[in-house]
Order: sequence, then C-alpha cells, then structure tokens
Amino acid sequence: MKLEQVRREYLKQGLSRSELDAAPLIQLKHWLSQAADVELVDATAMTLSTVDRSGQPSQRVVLLKKLDEKGLVFYTNLKSRKALDIEINNKVSVHFGWLPLERQIKIQGIAHKMSAAENLSYFASRPKNSQLAAWASKQSQPISSRKFLNQAFEQMKAKFADGKIPLPNFWGGYLVEPTRFEFWQGGGARLHDSFAYSIHDGAWQIERLAP
Repeated sequence: MKLEQVRREYLKQGLSRSELDAAPLIQLKHWLSQAADVELVDATAMTLSTVDRSGQPSQRVVLLKKLDEKGLVFYTNLKSRKALDIEINNKVSVHFGWLPLERQIKIQGIAHKMSAAENLSYFASRPKNSQLAAWASKQSQPISSRKFLNQAFEQMKAKFADGKIPLPNFWGGYLVEPTRFEFWQGGGARLHDSFAYSIHDGAWQIERLAP
C-alpha cells in the first residue's frame, strides 16, 4: 500500500455562509439530524481530546448523550484518564468525523461536571449490563487479563442480583460548554469549505476559513 497515492476527491456538496444557522448548537443539531437520517454508523460518536499535567494530549472516542443550549454531554468513569486530565485542565476539544458525508466538526470548550441528580437520572436509563460494567471496570487502570475483567463483571452481577444497581460514586457526566466551533465540508481540489463560530462581546460571529 502506497500511502502517498491514497486520495479521493470530495465532491458531495459545498457549504455557503447562507446555509449556516446563526447559532452553532442549532447548526450542530441540524448536521447531527442529517447524519442520523442517512443512518450513519455511530453518528453520535465524538473524539474527545484532553491534556495532562505534562502537556501531553490524549484522545478517545466518547458518545454524545445530550445536546441542548448549554452544550454537549458525555459520561465516563470519574477516575479515568480523561477525567483526571479534565481535573487538571478543563479546556477540551471534541471532534465529529462524518467522512461518508465529507463533513467534520471541531468544538473547543470547557468541561464541567454534571450534578449528582443528572448522573443518577442518566445512569438509571442505561441497560443493566452497562450499569454493571460501570461498577466492574476500573477504567484506564492496568488489568492482568480479559478473564479478570469478566470475573469482576460476574461478581457485580451477583452482588446486585436482587435489586436496583446504585450509581457508582466514581461515575458521572461532563457538560462541554462550547467556546468555538469549526464546521468543515469537503470540496474538490482540496478547496474545502470551512466556517468558524467564535464569541465576541457575548455573541457568536461567523467567519470563513481558508482550507
């Protein structure tokens, strides 16, 4: 495989300023709805970037679980690497890569912990096995084998066999409050369309970016 020869043209559609909503979260909802309409696999998956104490960035895919006027919400183990990074530096970035639609969205923002009530409400809505997995997995920590993980899961299944599964005190959500958006639509000859939303004097302003 010759990597330097792997290429394709992006010709599905362009993007003009007139097509964009004045509010970036509404524009995000619009694109997310279109991704769902074409049954794009894992349309709610977003890459979350954090930075640790040494300045080393780290990325992983998380699932968007709520989107409203406040921002974007995801859930995780609060002792995971991502959570420890956020505790040190709560400036984060998330990225949606919808390449079948020749689209990308990059969002910079500030991560805030969700309330205990919000965490409990969402945790209770999860499938039982997902609830058990939250208890069984010490996320980001080394383990000896897959067998160890399976045994921990079975232990939790037995422990909570007779009742509701409580919310772990080490599990919860984050709200990413956006400070900047970039919407990217692929274009021919690498002349892509890209627009940035940024806040000036309390209002969102839009500008076209060179590809």
